[in-house]
Formats: sequence, C-alpha cells, structure tokens
Amino acid sequence: MNEILFVIDGTPVRAAMALYAFAGAVLALLIAITVIIARGGSRTATATRLQAERADELEIRVGELLRAHSEAQGRVDAMGQALAGRQAEMARAVSERLDAVGHRVGQSMEQTTRHTTQSLHALHERLGIIDNAHKNLTELTSQVTTLRDVLANKQSRGAFGQARMEAIVQDGMPIGAYEFQYTLSSGRRPDCVVFLPDQRPLCIDAKFPLEAVTALQDARTDDERKVASQRLRQDVLKHVTDIAEKYLIPGETQDTALMFVPSESVYAEIHDGFDDVVQKAYRARVVLVSPSLLMLAIQVMQQILKDARMRDAADQIRTEVMNMMGDVERLRDRVSKLGAHFDQVSEDVRQVLISVNKIGKRATRIEELDFTPQAPAEAQPEAATPELFAMPRPPKVQSRS
Repeated sequence: MNEILFVIDGTPVRAAMALYAFAGAVLALLIAITVIIARGGSRTATATRLQAERADELEIRVGELLRAHSEAQGRVDAMGQALAGRQAEMARAVSERLDAVGHRVGQSMEQTTRHTTQSLHALHERLGIIDNAHKNLTELTSQVTTLRDVLANKQSRGAFGQARMEAIVQDGMPIGAYEFQYTLSSGRRPDCVVFLPDQRPLCIDAKFPLEAVTALQDARTDDERKVASQRLRQDVLKHVTDIAEKYLIPGETQDTALMFVPSESVYAEIHDGFDDVVQKAYRARVVLVSPSLLMLAIQVMQQILKDARMRDAADQIRTEVMNMMGDVERLRDRVSKLGAHFDQVSEDVRQVLISVNKIGKRATRIEELDFTPQAPAEAQPEAATPELFAMPRPPKVQSRS
C-alpha cells in the first residue's frame, strides 16, 4: 500500500492516497446526490420517481465503483507483492553480481599485484646490472683517460710501447736469446735485440711518432687532413732513416730492423693510407710491425733458433743413437740367452713327464698283478710329450711267449 503509483509535480502518489481520494470522491458524490434530492422534494411525483430511479442507478454505480475499488485495491496489493518480489530478486541478483565482480576484481588485483611485484623485482635486477655496467664504464672511462694521458706524453708513450714490446718478446723467446737496451759497437742502444743463429742481433725499435697520427685523426677539414698526412709521412720516414742509420751495421747486425707500432689501428691506418711510406721503409730494410705481427715474427725466430740448436746437436744425437743401437744389440743377446734357458727348461719338463708316465704304467701293472718282463726302456720308442695335466694311459698287457 506504500508503493508509489505515479508522481504529480514532484509529489509521489501512493496507493493508499489514491484509495482515500477515491473514497472521498464517492462520499462527495453521495452528499451531492442527497442535497439534490433534498432540494427537489417539492417537485412532482414524476420527478421523485425519476430521482428514485436515478438514486437506484447511482447506488448501483456506487456499488460497482466500490467493487471496482476493491478489485483495484486487490490488484494494487498483488502489484505491490509482485514489485516487492521483483525488488528482492533484483537485490539478490545485484548482490550476486556485486560479489562476482568483487571476486573478479580481487583476483585481477592479486594478479596485477603479483605481476607488478615480479616486474619490480626484474626492474631491480636490471637496475643492479645497469649500475654495475655504469661502474665498469666509469672505471673504463678513467682507464681510457689515463691511457690518453699516458699517450699524450712522449716519454710515457715510449715507455708504454717499450713495455708492450718487452712483454711480447719475453713471452715468445727463451732467456738468453734476447736482450733489452743492448749496446752496439757504435754506442747505440736499441730497445731490444734478438740473437739469431749467426749471433748477429736483430734490432727492434719501440719508439713511434704518434703525434702525426693523432693530428690526422683529429683533422676535420681537407686542408687539416692534408697537412697532417704530410706531417705523418715526414715523421715516419725520418724515424725509418734514423733506425737504418743507427741499428743497421754491416757485419754486426742483421740486414733488417723492426719498427714496432704499438697499436693495431695505427698500423692499419698507415698501411691503408700511406702505402708509399711502407714501401720506402721496406727499401730502407726497416719493417713496420704491429703487436700481432711482432708476435708472429717472434714465433718464426723461435723456430729458427730451435732448428739451429737441432743442427748444432746433430753429432750428439748421432752419438746417442749409436749408443742406443749398442743397447739394443745387448738386449737381443740377453733375450737369446733367455730363450735358450726356456728351451732347456722345456726339455727338462718333457723328461720329467716321461718319467711320470713310466711310473704311472708300473703302478697300473702292479694294480693288475701283471709282472711280465718288459723291454728295456731304451729300446722302446719315446712317446710324444704329454701335456702337463693329462692323465697317463695304462700300458698294453703283453702275452707270454
């Protein structure tokens, strides 16, 4: 009865209010009819009869209205109950939907939280790796800066090339086959010499003019590159001339000297862009070598020294081979004697087996009570040597003559 049927100008109209209004309207109508009847009392009988008939009709209509009101009230109650049931079902459905949505939202939040945690953990690991890489990069930058400072100073750069050359030579050559800062008869002291089989040293120079290469790499315009290239040619050729004049002494040193370039990139730059400089150095009997080529040259010289030592020790090797052949002859004689001893032992074993066979035959005769005289043992043919663990066969019984 408290359900809202409709709204008029913002005022909700409920079922009870509608019923009350309808009842009020009916009462007002009855009062109006009564007033009309009272006022028309003086009319004619015909009018009275008509009014009575109208009153009956009005009563009938009022009864119908009351019946319709009762039916409407029943329908309103049924509609209220139906609406209440629908509202309860809707509330239950909404609650179930909200629970399902809440469960899904909870699962989604849990998965999202887990994925976020994993992502944060992976991000933390990546940040740790990036931090380590940054530290390594910082250390490498400091090392590169230090190396640049070293290479910027001519004396430090010379010490750097000298140290790298010494490390390559010491790793590849035996002690005594090389010497650093060796003094020649002219008083010159090359950075390193390698003594070849003819005892003439091969000179290696580790000082390289790197300023021109740096200027060429830093050049930005064509004019700067041209000036730097001309400077590089002049510096390298001057250094080649100095090496040829200082370290190539006829009869004392080898006919070729090595100029060590401590950088593979610088060596490749010279070979790619300054082939004329390389050819002039070859003609001056000065060979430019990078660290890898110096390692290869050291390995070749090591093999040459090894072959020379083998040639020098050829007489000793021949003597040792002859001594070894004498040892082999003595071993052969001793093995022959040992074979003769084995043959004697085999013969002795064969004789022992023959004696065992005879003893077995006599034991068999005694067991069979056969005392017939036998032929002398020397006249009987010797049987084949029996096996060591073979059972002796009984002798044949000879009949009396």
